Amino acid sequence: MRMIRRCRMAVCGLTLMTAACGSSEHHDADEEVTRLTRAPTPASEFTPVQLEATIDSLVAEMNKNPIEPMHMAILLKKLSGFFAPVATGANRAMSELGVTGNVLAPAGKDDDEGQVIQAEQIREMVAIGAQGIGVAPFGEAQQEAIEEAVAKGVHVVTLDTDVPTDKRALYVGTLNEDAGATAANTLLAHLPPPPGTVLIHGHSLEGWPDGIQRTQAAQKVFEDAGYVVVMSQAFFDSDDQVDLEWLKFAFELANPPVVGIAGLFNISYRCAMLAELVGKPELPIVAFDFDPKTVEYMRQGRIKATHTQRQYYEGYLTPYIIYGIQLIGLDATKQILSPLMLDDPTRVNTGVDVVPGDKVDEYYAFLNKIGANQ
Repeated sequence: MRMIRRCRMAVCGLTLMTAACGSSEHHDADEEVTRLTRAPTPASEFTPVQLEATIDSLVAEMNKNPIEPMHMAILLKKLSGFFAPVATGANRAMSELGVTGNVLAPAGKDDDEGQVIQAEQIREMVAIGAQGIGVAPFGEAQQEAIEEAVAKGVHVVTLDTDVPTDKRALYVGTLNEDAGATAANTLLAHLPPPPGTVLIHGHSLEGWPDGIQRTQAAQKVFEDAGYVVVMSQAFFDSDDQVDLEWLKFAFELANPPVVGIAGLFNISYRCAMLAELVGKPELPIVAFDFDPKTVEYMRQGRIKATHTQRQYYEGYLTPYIIYGIQLIGLDATKQILSPLMLDDPTRVNTGVDVVPGDKVDEYYAFLNKIGANQ
């Protein structure tokens, strides 16, 4: 196998090369049966029990068949930040499977350049013989390359972000409707009874359906519970002060008064900054992701809980799914994964971790055990 070194590809990546799968059991002098084995997952209150059990079930079913060599690639947007745990999980899974594989990401300067490079990566991986590809696409720009790969018999699984195509086999990652509803229900436990307004730091602009879905799901939960909902658009590319001005404007317009705040993205710490700004530090707030500023507000008791995406498991599960499709077929793989696909038969929900404000250290300890710190 070769690494991509062409200048036009501008690739950075991690390579894993193994020659054998799992472990061997001797049945008699002339027969040796190879078995897939998983490294044990450290026990923790944050261990996703159902997800772990589902992976074990997939391994058990695959072990009923002769283990085969396979070449796959996992193509991410980046190898750092949010995607560092994804890369860790993917490399660990490929090592356990004994496949030959790459974890790659574009080294482009921006998303526009990254989209072009990633489409080239997909085509390059197909050209050098990858039988399966996991891809975290930038968007629709990768759709054509994905469809070309599928047409050539390559198993394609999307992760983190999906593409609007029925060609890919499955999507693996957070289901944003479920995540938004989970965050809303977490906040409900801390709210006084209606009437009252819940302020959502969310997303409603066209072009990012994941953000819209998460926001709308949270809004529905609050409205069904009898609260008025006001949504303030999250501005990711602005500094804190610009976003705070919009949050303050929404807060002051609320009628009846705001009784709680839900931040749905990694800049949720701004909700706690708002509470300080308007002189209401006691307002219950829930957040998303594990930004250091969010963690600090949690330690101060200002954010009741945060909701973290299981990036490590997105990366870890994807190679197992690709290998399952190769070994036992898509339908059999989907049947085993069905406990994680209750909302959509084509999307595997890795779920979110709900981290209470007083469990920050315990959650850090869990992430350290699985090597998933960003």
